[in-house]
Amino acid sequence: MTTTHISNVTLTTQANVYFDGKCVSHGFQAADGSKASVGVILPATLTFNTGAAEVMECVAGACEYKLAGSDEWKKSGPGEQFSVPANSSFDIRVAEAYHYICRFG
Repeated sequence: MTTTHISNVTLTTQANVYFDGKCVSHGFQAADGSKASVGVILPATLTFNTGAAEVMECVAGACEYKLAGSDEWKKSGPGEQFSVPANSSFDIRVAEAYHYICRFG
């Protein structure tokens, strides 16, 4: 099931811009204190490092991802998610805009 609306959040209005604008997101905190960001990755192949464990949910578009230590690319589309361990990294390949929610705290 794809998340289409998130209620009762405190949103950071200044965007996080990574990789020369290929990834743009806005952070928010939910009423229960959990932290997340919502954003878009434009066509590219990128590597992200994690501090906290993350769950990436695809809202629209699609991606392929590869977790640190793996040689296998896996696909993720709308309504699907994948988890990334804390203090790790993942590669992501995007052919068309990938819209996501990243939950991390």
